[in-house]
Amino acid sequence: MRTSSERLAGLGTTIFARMSALALETGAVNLGQGFPDTDGPDAVIESAVRALRGGRNQYAPGSGVPELRQAVADHQRRFYGIELDPDSEVAVTTGATEAIAAALLGLVEPGDEVLVLEPYYDSYVAGLQMVGAVRRPVTLRAPDFRVPVEELRAAVTERTTAILLNTPHNPTGTVLTRTELEAIADVARENDLLVISDEVYEHLTFDVPHIPIATLPGMAERTLTISSGGKTFSFTGWKVGWASGPAPLVSALLSAKQFMTFTSGSPLQPAIADALVLGDEYFTSFTAGMRERRDQLCAGLADIGFDVTIPEGTYFATTDIRPLGFDDGLEFCLGLPERAGVVAVPHQVFHDDQEAGRPLVRWAFCKRPEVIDEALERLSVLR
Repeated sequence: MRTSSERLAGLGTTIFARMSALALETGAVNLGQGFPDTDGPDAVIESAVRALRGGRNQYAPGSGVPELRQAVADHQRRFYGIELDPDSEVAVTTGATEAIAAALLGLVEPGDEVLVLEPYYDSYVAGLQMVGAVRRPVTLRAPDFRVPVEELRAAVTERTTAILLNTPHNPTGTVLTRTELEAIADVARENDLLVISDEVYEHLTFDVPHIPIATLPGMAERTLTISSGGKTFSFTGWKVGWASGPAPLVSALLSAKQFMTFTSGSPLQPAIADALVLGDEYFTSFTAGMRERRDQLCAGLADIGFDVTIPEGTYFATTDIRPLGFDDGLEFCLGLPERAGVVAVPHQVFHDDQEAGRPLVRWAFCKRPEVIDEALERLSVLR
């Protein structure tokens, strides 16, 4: 009897589940999985409560409740000048992860090659593998983690159909510059490629702008943009995401999504709609608070002796562990809960090029300041 399909071969359990389980087993401070340890705005929670008590507990439309689709369209216009039809160019999903999976199912054929910036979020690997596509990694290398444009161009073949983009970039914290995005756009236009752009950390950039690739000339018609409320509003457990772009691309995504979750989070969708129209002071304060915690964690890690790359965005910092006498991130992270009572995530699980990621470790700073202090105090045993 078959107990697993070949489509799942090698995927195993996600590193986030493994490391979070280690944190629970050992009582370690969890700087591995990227979720905040405080809730988002009270007003948004109260909006969800009103929806729960107001009878909005049955199936929402498959494309999402109208007020959230309108709020997404308004958000894209407000922040980026992007005009969208909320009825045909926006779809609500069960988090960004489902949006990525549904986009790949709806738009990529078995045997297609897809360019991916490496290191990459692990769901990209799973999604591409399950649709039968071939990933072509283009590696962002330490310590700067910039796009190697010539390598990107060289990775395109006659079978390449898409680029799976991520900016701000998890796990490196890189925010792609306009020059980098223009180079990627050139490759997409010259080779008639689709771009699936994961922009969930769009409101987590520090002193550099987030530029959606869809705003570049000739890119709106070939870009499906994905985001979610989890990272921006600190409601990761709500799993409310969305995709926006040309109607044919959104329709293809919905064609797959309708046979996945169909819909979810009915009372949470109107609450995220209310979150998206919060005033500028919320977004400014949110980013400023994360910047403070970034600086707190990075300074502490550097003081311990790690070689730290200061992230431009996301809520992850990357360190090279070699100055402390370690050279394998996976071994280091598996032993860290017992050695120091802290959990982190190794970069090499996000790489095809294992050597490029071997000495690198990702740390999450989306935690309360006292939790970061406690983690740094425990890590001080590594000095």
